[in-house]
Amino acid sequence: MIVCDERNPRARGMRDALIEELPENWETPEGIAIVIGGDGFLLRMIAEHGVGLAYLGLNAGHVGFLLNDGTEPARVASALVAGQFRAHAFPLLEAELTLASGEVKTVQAVNDVYLERMSGQAARLTLSVNAIVAVEELVADGLIFSTALGSTAYTFSAGGLPAHPALRALQITPICPHQPRLTPFALPPTARASVDVVHHAWRPVRAVTDGRAIDNVVAMQVRLSDRGVHLCYLDDHDFMRQMLTKVLRP
Repeated sequence: MIVCDERNPRARGMRDALIEELPENWETPEGIAIVIGGDGFLLRMIAEHGVGLAYLGLNAGHVGFLLNDGTEPARVASALVAGQFRAHAFPLLEAELTLASGEVKTVQAVNDVYLERMSGQAARLTLSVNAIVAVEELVADGLIFSTALGSTAYTFSAGGLPAHPALRALQITPICPHQPRLTPFALPPTARASVDVVHHAWRPVRAVTDGRAIDNVVAMQVRLSDRGVHLCYLDDHDFMRQMLTKVLRP
């Protein structure tokens, strides 16, 4: 399966060039989806098609941290035909959301799950880790929970620590904290975090999971899932170079 972001002219051109370079009867290996677009498009495809597939992304967006370089279609086609790529497993975030209606939803994310205020007022959040109250009442625009793979996205923009994607950690980053001035921090993969929304009736909060919003959340429990997502990278892909050149030294 080859899918591309049809709204992105560069992605369409990259798809056409790749198909032209591939042998006429070549088929995508079973269980693998080739995704051409930006990071956000890849996340949408994972949400739509599930983690039963492995995803080989080709960057037709901007940063493309989750993706392979697809600017040389002949090189990419040669690597695909020769099987010169490998699937890497990355942990997912799993969050259980309790809504104001009483409904409970379980969601998963590759990059991040965050809570953000829905009104002009700051959110007030109680943060606990492993049933220990870390912050009784955090006054902030929200809280971001991310994987190491997602740490170079919104977490990094909000002042969090970018981490090598091979690390297994739950990262927590406040969004514009007012009181107390909570610093970003990272926890081991066994950690369980929970958030209760204080005064949710007049300080409503939404959850956003890899860009998909769910309104009126009153509580959330989040952890690294036992399940993971498999992303494929060409053999010449270097995670360290990707992080240093695209994030720390853009």
